[in-house]
Amino acid sequence: MRKSGISFRVMLALLALVLAAGAVALLAIGGSTGSKARAQALADHFDAAAVLEPAKPAPPLALHNYLGKPVNIASYRGKAVLVTFLYTSCPDICPLITSDLRVALNLMGRKTASKVQIIAVSVDPHGDTPKAVAAFLARHGMTGRMQYLIGSAKELGPVWKAWGVGAERDADQPQFVNHTGIVYGITGSGKRLTLYAASFQPSEIAHDVPLLAAR
Repeated sequence: MRKSGISFRVMLALLALVLAAGAVALLAIGGSTGSKARAQALADHFDAAAVLEPAKPAPPLALHNYLGKPVNIASYRGKAVLVTFLYTSCPDICPLITSDLRVALNLMGRKTASKVQIIAVSVDPHGDTPKAVAAFLARHGMTGRMQYLIGSAKELGPVWKAWGVGAERDADQPQFVNHTGIVYGITGSGKRLTLYAASFQPSEIAHDVPLLAAR
């Protein structure tokens, strides 16, 4: 899908970045029988699309949000953290992810929702202005419920690379950004453990948050 879906080339780039960094092996592809068994046990326990085995520390993530306040993922230790990559003028995938995250929070209830922090990172340095982000969050009922981090291309580029995210402006329709539509689940101890496709079910996130927070 041209507008904002995961193109075949971008997905290949994602897998290459992740595997080259030795960050994860989805469901322990390859490796010993023991590692496969551990990965399968985790996969059976979580509702995520994939469990990243072995779980390793999440890449650094320290930027400013749309209000100009510094945000560092390390400050959310003890909570599950859901990290995704969006842009405010996206016509399809980004509104879907954001709306489904809102539904997931509502399904959790207040007590469980207090155990999670959602962080969105911009993939559109030029279009995601503070005003545009404020309007986007208000439109989707996520004001105060999701950190939305912005910055220059120089600031955001290393973050995309570290997290294995492809992001580039569409050559034929420059108003759109081709990017990886994905949600990472980070444990309370700061490890990247679960992976959710853009089409995740809110109930999957609601189920997994307490498990992530406890690890």
